[in-house]
Amino acid sequence: MEEASVSVRLNPFKGPIGPEGTPVPWSPYGRILSDRPVFTLDPLFHAGCYYVQDSSAMFVGHLFRKLLTARCTPLRGDLHVLDLCAAPGGKTTDLAASLREACGDGFLLVANEVMKARVGVLDDNVARWGDPNVVVTSVDPAAFARLEGYFDVIVADVPCSGEGMFRKDPRAREEWSPELVELCAARQKRILADVWPALREGGFLIYSTCTYEPAENDDNLAWAAGELGGEILPPEAEFEAWGVRRTSHGHLLEAGVVPGEGQWAGVLRKTASQRICAKPDLEVLHPLRNGLKKGEWKGKDFVPDPDYALSIKFDRNDYRCVDVDRQTALRFLHRDALALPDTAPGYLAVTYLGQPLGFVKNIGSRCNNLLPKGRRILMNV
Repeated sequence: MEEASVSVRLNPFKGPIGPEGTPVPWSPYGRILSDRPVFTLDPLFHAGCYYVQDSSAMFVGHLFRKLLTARCTPLRGDLHVLDLCAAPGGKTTDLAASLREACGDGFLLVANEVMKARVGVLDDNVARWGDPNVVVTSVDPAAFARLEGYFDVIVADVPCSGEGMFRKDPRAREEWSPELVELCAARQKRILADVWPALREGGFLIYSTCTYEPAENDDNLAWAAGELGGEILPPEAEFEAWGVRRTSHGHLLEAGVVPGEGQWAGVLRKTASQRICAKPDLEVLHPLRNGLKKGEWKGKDFVPDPDYALSIKFDRNDYRCVDVDRQTALRFLHRDALALPDTAPGYLAVTYLGQPLGFVKNIGSRCNNLLPKGRRILMNV
């Protein structure tokens, strides 16, 4: 069996800078690499300059950009988008970049992950990407029903039977069964029905899975159109030359035919009438992340928030920036105490190739490292 490819997607608001590779046909910042580097030991990865994402998974971002350019942007100034099953954050960061390019600051993206064990990874990846317009939540899809008609687009990359991951994940092969397909199809219907009230009339659902099962793909999108009230957008032939196959209601990317793993995606426009919740209080969702936080006062000190350094809104005039070599950057990411004898005392932003990594407090003989413990590199550096 052919080995899985390795691909990354560059952050256009931090360079773009990152690994070089062959362009992904459906992603302007996607790159397919010739081999797999040790991403953990690349400071630019920790700076959020790029995200490691399967090239097939980037197809959802392509469908989203088609909506942005052709359908959504003329209808509304501020776009509200929900990434419903967002962990680990690949599609979230892709959506965020596309929204910022199309709308500037005029958007809100809610990235939700119901699984508590996975939401921390999502939050860390959103922090590294650095877009303050992304809100991170961890609630059941049904919780969004109270935000009636609030979202212009909902992206639902739902849990599935995982046939598209067989090449990459042996456990997916071991766990597959016809009963699992049936279970997943029913769960997917429940997820769509629960979140449907949150999508405005005329809004769009991008529905995707990483399986090849029609029961979980075309059949479920057709069910949503008929039972919930929607119009399926016909799949397009734009990337057939690169192996993307049209199914009855969507697009199929099959591992071994395209460079990446398996993915299916289709688009539905909501036709059912819907009340509009003009400006709901997002605090009812108990967000883990909401907006830009520069820091907080602790006694007489204003202590910078570690994520502020990673933000695309970071103001370099706020702190002295100290650009370090790769080994020093890795020591910072290992959460070692650094010595920066030629710099002034106080809070400093550590940068690598001009890209901020985080903060230290220089106390003279050494610097206290302010990198969050949960993000430290565990490998030897």
